[in-house]
Amino acid sequence: MGASRRWWPGSGLRRMGRRLGVAAVAVMTVGGVVAVGEGTAHAAPAAQTWWINGCGMPTQSPGGPAGTVKVRAWTRPQNKKTVVMLDGLRATNDVSGWEHNTNVAQLADHGVNVVQPVGGYMSFYTDWNAPDNFSNQGYTYKWGCVINKSLVAAMDQRGLRGPSGHYAIMGLSMSGSSALITAANNHRDFDAAGSLSGMLNLSAPGMREAIRAAMIFPMLDGGTPAMNADAMWGPPWSTRWLDNDPFVQVNKLHGIRTFIFTGSGIPGYTATPQALLANPALILQGAPLELLSSALTHVFDVQTMVNRLPTMTDFPVQGLHDWPYWQDAVWNALNRGFFRV
Repeated sequence: MGASRRWWPGSGLRRMGRRLGVAAVAVMTVGGVVAVGEGTAHAAPAAQTWWINGCGMPTQSPGGPAGTVKVRAWTRPQNKKTVVMLDGLRATNDVSGWEHNTNVAQLADHGVNVVQPVGGYMSFYTDWNAPDNFSNQGYTYKWGCVINKSLVAAMDQRGLRGPSGHYAIMGLSMSGSSALITAANNHRDFDAAGSLSGMLNLSAPGMREAIRAAMIFPMLDGGTPAMNADAMWGPPWSTRWLDNDPFVQVNKLHGIRTFIFTGSGIPGYTATPQALLANPALILQGAPLELLSSALTHVFDVQTMVNRLPTMTDFPVQGLHDWPYWQDAVWNALNRGFFRV
């Protein structure tokens, strides 16, 4: 999409006062980048596995050549668009959470190739300043390099740019802001970016501290490694936090087709009595996390209006921080033309 001034369907003439009112809860909770819930996995046909240059990172996924990152892809020769789908905070090294928990690979049967880089645990899909000292990492995350160089090159080699000559990128939770920032800084390769329950105002009071807490929290609740946010973008006063904040960088998104989704934190169709008994985190974590995402996303929405950035929005009345709602949002984006060429 060019730098059109018109609003995308669904953004409409929204009332700024209502959006600003939601912002008041932006610092009510921490850990707003953890995905909870199980979802339902559906295998799509023609899954491919690629191994791409890891930009100096060692191989994390089993079975790969040294120094590579695993990628899973679903493509059709006739498809006109390709979307890169980034994982959440607790990304695993076998396959993406998108593959574990959703059916979005089936977009490949609806005109859109799907590409999912594997891994990126707590990385924010960015180039870190230094190796993480909390987990004795021993190397520096270079996910910005992987996405913008290695992955783009691999997709180009397979002829996936399509008629527009650009790719789309979407992220959830942790990677919602990452998707927008990636596209904002790389108009050459990306022309569409979507955030699903992302943290889109990292400059909000308390948010940098909340990110730090979220990156320590997994050690407390499940034994997975904590990581140090200072190793990522530096101390709270570092300008790299501003560089990676979509709220601050909003004007770089002009010319990028932008989609933002957030639920309200009010339990929806997944919160059945049986599901809550089996997994109380659906409410205990999923509600406050989505409430935080909702506050930050609505503030970002106001910022897009102020800066006349055309934005497609999806703000259902109900929705938790959970995979089924993100799956629904992707299909809604498809049906409303987000992936069109």
